[in-house]
Amino acid sequence: MPMKVLFVSSEVFPLIKTGGLADVSGSLPNALQGLGVNIRILMPGYPAVLKQLTNLQTIGALHHLPHIDHAELLLGTIQETQVKVIVIKAAALYERDGGPYADPSGLEWQDNPIRFGVLSKAAAILASDHSPIADWRPDIVHCNDWQTGLAPAYMQLTEHSKAKSVISLHNMAFQGCYAPHWVESLGLPSSGFSIEGFEYHGQLSFLKAGIFYADAITTVSPRYAKEIQTAAFGFGLEGLLSIRGDEIKGILNGIEIDEWNPQTDKYLVKNYSHQDLTGKQQVKAALQQSLGLNIDADAPLLGVVSRLTHQKGLDMLTPHLQTLIDQGCQFALLGGGEMGLEASFQNIALHNPGRASVTIGYNEPLSHQIMAGCDMFIMPSRFEPCGLNQLYGLAYGTPPIVNATGGLADSVVDSNAAHLANKTANGFVMVEASAEGLLASITRAMDLFLHDKNTWLQIQQTGMSQNLSWDKSAQEYYGLYQTLA
Repeated sequence: MPMKVLFVSSEVFPLIKTGGLADVSGSLPNALQGLGVNIRILMPGYPAVLKQLTNLQTIGALHHLPHIDHAELLLGTIQETQVKVIVIKAAALYERDGGPYADPSGLEWQDNPIRFGVLSKAAAILASDHSPIADWRPDIVHCNDWQTGLAPAYMQLTEHSKAKSVISLHNMAFQGCYAPHWVESLGLPSSGFSIEGFEYHGQLSFLKAGIFYADAITTVSPRYAKEIQTAAFGFGLEGLLSIRGDEIKGILNGIEIDEWNPQTDKYLVKNYSHQDLTGKQQVKAALQQSLGLNIDADAPLLGVVSRLTHQKGLDMLTPHLQTLIDQGCQFALLGGGEMGLEASFQNIALHNPGRASVTIGYNEPLSHQIMAGCDMFIMPSRFEPCGLNQLYGLAYGTPPIVNATGGLADSVVDSNAAHLANKTANGFVMVEASAEGLLASITRAMDLFLHDKNTWLQIQQTGMSQNLSWDKSAQEYYGLYQTLA
């Protein structure tokens, strides 16, 4: 009998997305379904979700939920993957303008503890003997990030579920910490509000609840699994994570190869493969033209697609970017975030017409075109649980230049002499997380690009030849489920 898995997430691509969590939540269930897992996603009934799912039908109801008496359960299908989705239809909580976590002005919804407490409670109920869905009971409840962190606590403390729970940590920086009065409001036992439970510095921590009560913990890369057990990356929970260190498994994310594949990418003027990269030159020329850059095949074109935040480390690029441009580089950025960083990059573009382009915001076609048309992809994150953009860079023959952290360290092999000799090099890894360290790595990359075309091609082809799909990752998750079930 196929294993039944309830995959719980606050966002799922292509239904609704704010970041990488949505990509994982769209791709991993699809890959697991391909392995024969009977999987269903559980998520809130945001307007975009209700609009996009096909074959929506009511399959039950939940009663006596925190703060709301009643919520309908709908079952629909993601058209692109045929993965089934259980939707919590509670108009008062989820059917509003704005995003999943914040209102149209960007302010966090004040009732987020209720909104995601209900999501967690619903997951626990569906895994219990009093689930309203009689013909489908999960063996595994797979939770993701703080928004679902209370589910393992509810499963143990109030619903007494026989199912096993897994929590995946995508980013420890976000923990869902709220005032202690929410413990009672959310129907959690007061006994759990302690160090041995979900209390964190006098607050209720959704994420700590998940880490403490889950049967297994995963992170989105092996390196990150070790990093979060240290003070530098654990955000105050490193002690608990160290205690549970033997139960933490790092599994590197994959990429959705139907969406990110230079051989089939619909956003490119010319498709190409690792066997024949000639099309990449045409894509570069088209990108240069569309961004108002000088059309120059020999100019090293540096690309960035990123949120502009301290975490992403792009403040390490600005001190030397003008020097690099003066040396003949071109620069293309797509992203947004901190106003100071936006202004710094916009100023560089203003003073370098034909050599630098900065697009504030997000544009899906342009993100593909930058990934394919640039020669190098810059991603100097100070911490990066997994990262997807460096994987896209590898797939598109655009060697990433990265800091040695998290998933970046797990996926990018530096182009040093030893790695070049054994043909494992696929990018460039900074020796230190600093502006000077980034400059040194970019300079190394430029030197090879300009003066050693054969080696550059080898680096490109090594990255493009790797299996970056979700297949391998899904196998590892399936193996973990089997050890628990």
